[in-house]
Amino acid sequence: MKKTLTTLLFSAAFATGAFAAGDAKAGKDAYDKSCKSCHGVAGVANPAIAKMMKVDMKDLGSAEVQGLSDDAMKKIVSDGQGKMKPIKTVAGKGADDVVAYVRTFKK
Repeated sequence: MKKTLTTLLFSAAFATGAFAAGDAKAGKDAYDKSCKSCHGVAGVANPAIAKMMKVDMKDLGSAEVQGLSDDAMKKIVSDGQGKMKPIKTVAGKGADDVVAYVRTFKK
């Protein structure tokens, strides 16, 4: 019984993000400084930027983006993807924080 209860508590903690690597509040600050101009306030791409760059930017709250692992998201932030350049101002713990904040866009 004790083992089952412990397993349920850990499962609930992981499901609710209690063990998330990043801090969404700190991630919002970093996102606002380094990501918002292209990805928008709520993770919906700035259409003028997308048109200028001739790219289809994904809604960061979409199932496609939210389905990425935290490591995959951090890699995109760190290394860039397509025409998106690496975000050098967001690294290490900052990248974890941005990923935690982007998770709040989930629809």
